[in-house]
Amino acid sequence: MSTPVIAEPASNPAAEPAIVKGGPTAAQRVTSFMPVIALVTLLAALTIADPDFLSQRSLTAAVRTSAPLVVLAAGATLVVLCGGIDLSIAALCSLSTVFFAMWLPDVGGLTILAVVAAAGAIGAVQGIAHVLLRIPSFVVTLGGMSIFSAIALVISDAGPIRVVDRDATSWLNLYVAGYVPMSFFVAFLVVAVISLVIKLTPLESFVRATGYSESAARLAGTPVDLVKVAAFTVSGACAGLAAVMLASRNFSGSPTMADNLLLPAVAAIVVGGTAITGGHGSLWRSLAGALVVTLLRVGLPIVGVPSAWEQILYGAIIVAAVALTLDRSKVAIIK
Repeated sequence: MSTPVIAEPASNPAAEPAIVKGGPTAAQRVTSFMPVIALVTLLAALTIADPDFLSQRSLTAAVRTSAPLVVLAAGATLVVLCGGIDLSIAALCSLSTVFFAMWLPDVGGLTILAVVAAAGAIGAVQGIAHVLLRIPSFVVTLGGMSIFSAIALVISDAGPIRVVDRDATSWLNLYVAGYVPMSFFVAFLVVAVISLVIKLTPLESFVRATGYSESAARLAGTPVDLVKVAAFTVSGACAGLAAVMLASRNFSGSPTMADNLLLPAVAAIVVGGTAITGGHGSLWRSLAGALVVTLLRVGLPIVGVPSAWEQILYGAIIVAAVALTLDRSKVAIIK
């Protein structure tokens, strides 16, 4: 009679940290270079169409314009890496410009910190609603988008509010080394700091594990709910900082100032190669994606394309980029 074989019990997965193993696939290697290839190609095409575009003045204006978009996309990228989506970033940014213009006379130089903190707190509330009520992030942030837009309209009387003290944000209009706009330098610094914090802490494993497979991450002991709330908090804070940049440029706050940045921000994320299903991507790619989208916005008039086609182009870019970056192994049924 054969001797029965008794399997050794598996070690408790809860005792091990959630570490995403395995190297990138061939498709992921290609998409990692996609934003850089698109940026270089687009820059070359615009230079051919208008040789003056490669001048210092034009490039400086382009990167200065991209700063709020870079910050918005950086924050929202964290949510996407966790497998969610934040559709409220533009509306929250518009609301934050109204907060900034209204609070500046009373709070003074601390208004920037107050706005960033308030927007971060609002983002945290959305994250808590998502994880506690088990409501999809799409629904939570879609509702948030509507709520924030309505609040901004109500408290501003549906009109712009002038920034009375321009000295509080005058530093954002300066230039680093005489060439790099301070607003873009700050945006670059935000991306660098968040990326460094994620890289040097267990957050990188936590975020990617949550994005790849939330159920497996929970079994492995990953604090999934805390990671998601933190991602939404950072996304909200970035919306607040982007609002400060917009208000410093326009010298006012408006309930609709950033409403046209939602599609460009999503386009920047997916053009950067971040998988909409989560788990794969980076903030640096979103920065490159934001530059690509900004060059498109600046370059369309150069090649004679009417601005009315801009939204059509963004929609086509999002569909094409998602088709290239979507991890279909995680989506058994497409609805």
